[in-house]
Amino acid sequence: MTKTAVVAGGGIAGTVAAIALHDAGFAPVIHEAHDRGADERGAFLTVAVNGLAALRTLGLDPALVFAAGFATPTMALRNSAGRELARLPLGDPDPDGTTTTTIRRAELYLALRGEAERRGIPLVYGKRLTGITRSAAGVTVRFADGSTAGGDLLVGADGLHSRTRTALDPAAPAPRYLGLLNAGGFTTGPVAAALRPARGVMQMAFGRRAFFGWATAPDDSVWWFANPSRRHPAEADEWTPASWRAELLELFAGDAVPAAELIRASDEIVGPWNTWDLPRVPVWRDDRTILIGDAAHAVSPSSGQGASMAIEDAVTLGRCLRARSDIAGALADYERLRRDRVEKVVAYGRRSGSTKTAGPVGAVFRDALTPLVMRLLYRKGDPQAWITSYRIG
Repeated sequence: MTKTAVVAGGGIAGTVAAIALHDAGFAPVIHEAHDRGADERGAFLTVAVNGLAALRTLGLDPALVFAAGFATPTMALRNSAGRELARLPLGDPDPDGTTTTTIRRAELYLALRGEAERRGIPLVYGKRLTGITRSAAGVTVRFADGSTAGGDLLVGADGLHSRTRTALDPAAPAPRYLGLLNAGGFTTGPVAAALRPARGVMQMAFGRRAFFGWATAPDDSVWWFANPSRRHPAEADEWTPASWRAELLELFAGDAVPAAELIRASDEIVGPWNTWDLPRVPVWRDDRTILIGDAAHAVSPSSGQGASMAIEDAVTLGRCLRARSDIAGALADYERLRRDRVEKVVAYGRRSGSTKTAGPVGAVFRDALTPLVMRLLYRKGDPQAWITSYRIG
C-alpha cells in the first residue's frame, strides 16, 4: 500500500521534498498557508552549485528550472568609496558548466510547483497548520480553516515561523533577529552602462550606513538588494512605499556606489522585512514528523545558502525514505546526515552577516584588512569549498 505524506509549506523546501517523496514511492500532498497568487516574500535569491547539483539528482535540469534566472559565479566586494576590496568565486562550476544562479523567488516557486504538478502532486492553498495529532497509524494535521489532513508522514517545511516546529516541541526556540533589515528591487528597464556591473558578477558594497548588492540581468536591467542595520525589528506598516524609498535614498546618500540611482530607477521596492536565523533547534523529528529547511535551521542570507540547504534537505529526506521502509528509522538517518552540516552553515552565515553592521571605526579596519585577509584565505583554494563542493552521495 502506498504511503502518504502531508507536506506543510509550498516553498522551495516543501515543493522539492514533495517531488523527492514522490520519487521514493510516497503519495505527497502539499499544503500551502498562503492563498493562490499571493505575493512571494522577497525579491530574488541565489542558489549555489551544491543546491543545483542536488536538484539534478531528482531528474530536474537546473537549466530548465532556472530558465528565468542568470548565472552569478563571482562576487565583488567594495567599500563605500567604490574601491574593490576583493573578487571571489561563488563556488566552482560543475563540469557541465552549471554555476551559481540568481532568480526571482516567484519564478523559482512557479517552476518548482509546475514540476510537482507535472508529476501529479496535489498542491492545496490556504492551509495554515495549527496543530498535529499523532497515533500509531499516522499523523493528523489541523488547519486554521477547520479542515484536517492525515498521512503516514508529516514534513514540516513551513518556514522560519514554523507551526510544525512548535507543535512538535512547544519549547522550541524562537527565531533570532540579526540586526538587519532586507529590501530589494528591480530597475524598470535597462539602465546606463555606468550603473550596471558586468554580467555574471554580484557586486556588494559596504555602504557607510547600509549594505548594498546589485547584479545585471540578461535584459540589462539591474536587480538589487539592501541591508540597513537596525537595532530592533521593524514593525508592520512602519513605512509607506514612499517613505521607505526616501529612507533608502538617505541611507546611501554620499556613497560612491550606484545604490541611489538604481533605487530611483525602480518602480517598485520590495520590503522591508526583518532578517532572522534560528538558534539550534533541539527537536527535528518524532516517529512521524520531520522538520526541513528554515523550519529546522534558518540560515542568514549572508551565507548564500538558504535555498541550497532547503534543496539538500529535501533530496536527502527522499533518499532516506527510499532506503528503508521504517519511517522512524529513515527520519533518524536524515537527521544524522544533515544536522552537523546545516548547523555549521548557520554559524558561518551569522559570522558573515555581522560584517555588514560595522561602525565607522570597524569599517576602517575592515576596508584595510579585507584584501589581505582574502588573499590569505584563498591562497590554497576556496575556503568555502566545504559548502559549495558538497554533493549528496
